[in-house]
Amino acid sequence: MRGKWILTGLIPMVLLLVVVGWVFKNGAGVEKDPAAPIEVLNIEKVTVVPGGFELDVSNTGPETLTISQVIVDDSVWSFSMDPSPTLKRFEDGKVTINYPWVEGDPHTILLVSENGIITEAGVAAATLTPEPTWKNFLNYGVIGFYVGIVPITLGLLWYPFMKRLKRKWINSILALTVGLLLFLFFGTLFDGFEIGAEAPTVFQGNMVVIICTVLTFLLLIGFDQYQHQRQKRNEYSPFAIALLMATGIGLHNFGEGLAIGSSFALGEVALGTFLVIGFTLHNITEGIGIAAPLLKIKPKLSTFILLGTIAGAPAILGTWFGGFVFSPIWGAVFLGIGAGAILQVIFVIAKMLMEDHKKNNEPSVSWMNFAGFTIGILIMYFTAFFVKY
Repeated sequence: MRGKWILTGLIPMVLLLVVVGWVFKNGAGVEKDPAAPIEVLNIEKVTVVPGGFELDVSNTGPETLTISQVIVDDSVWSFSMDPSPTLKRFEDGKVTINYPWVEGDPHTILLVSENGIITEAGVAAATLTPEPTWKNFLNYGVIGFYVGIVPITLGLLWYPFMKRLKRKWINSILALTVGLLLFLFFGTLFDGFEIGAEAPTVFQGNMVVIICTVLTFLLLIGFDQYQHQRQKRNEYSPFAIALLMATGIGLHNFGEGLAIGSSFALGEVALGTFLVIGFTLHNITEGIGIAAPLLKIKPKLSTFILLGTIAGAPAILGTWFGGFVFSPIWGAVFLGIGAGAILQVIFVIAKMLMEDHKKNNEPSVSWMNFAGFTIGILIMYFTAFFVKY
């Protein structure tokens, strides 16, 4: 009986494989040549070097393609390609163009295949692409320090002031934190969609963001429930909530570092400097949010140092990643994970607030909490003016 049961599961699978193999070999029955060749050439990175440009490209289409011509600023230009102008599916290559680019000027590059399909790349403001030297690593690290560590630390310094507040005011600050995090959640999600759209279509960058967000949220929820059952407790510890919040914000700040690092790498130095100032002002409120769950305990100084490092240090990694080895698909993965972590913290804090109000025979949502939640969203909205362009 067991053998028959296994056989009933294998028969549909074998038949499915037979049908799929038949279609691959003989077609679906309607044979018609496409109106135009199906070619997808993805330009992953444009590097500005002394005397020209280097383009990292990959063939993400279903067919082999050959790059036959390069046009720079409306002029046909000579080029060389390694390993060869012909790329098989999913094969990578490097296009080298000797071109007298002008410092600060925009340039447009067109890659034309032998079938006339055009792929465009642009350089917003030409300047030498930073090389991964120790000096550049240090400079980018300092930028990440300003963007991540400094504002988070300044926000944490509000802890002594908030510590003297009464329970209702503390809950209101926690509600404000939920507002901050909700804004960060959607911001991280949309940033992930924007970066995911730059990835090759075949990788479905936006779906990668959604998948990573959902899986991260479910994994964290499941892990928390497992820990609570193991330790036989129902409540979250304030430190655990602050740690989760710092982790989620840290992954969000990694995305901010990506934006700054890639801006400098693409020659948009003015934009990069503006983003440094904007993100520094924007991120101060994140430190307040991390400190809020700790108001019910007496944490040590080392606790604040740990949380500030977890939340702020990823901005340093982001600037390095964005400036030297940026990949859209990996950026989508990290931002998706960050969005899922932030969503899980929102769930935990909201649940904790409702349970506290229920224990004290109060409405689940008070006017003070609603006001704090609204103020949190508005703070993030208006400080975001400094980082939107």
